[in-house]
Amino acid sequence: MNRPGVVKFQQPKTIDEYPIGSTCKAGHLVDKNAGWRTFKPVINYEKCVNCFRCFLLCPDGVIDKSEGKPVIDYDFCKGCGVCANECKLGAITMEKEA
Repeated sequence: MNRPGVVKFQQPKTIDEYPIGSTCKAGHLVDKNAGWRTFKPVINYEKCVNCFRCFLLCPDGVIDKSEGKPVIDYDFCKGCGVCANECKLGAITMEKEA
């Protein structure tokens, strides 16, 4: 699965280049979020049973499952803790950023 890439904003030169509807094309993130995170989710793969509940409930869609296990993209994770809160086995813990 291809993850969205960061796309640099380019100021439209004419009125015809301004978007109608959404301000950016789908599948593109405009900035990395990791810089202001205080806590980050860490997955203990010994406890994880690959139910992918975290993948389904992540509000930002930063958990990938293409490798057969959940993998967090820390460039875009905001550290909200939804994945840790929803993990019924306690396989995801929120740890202080270094």
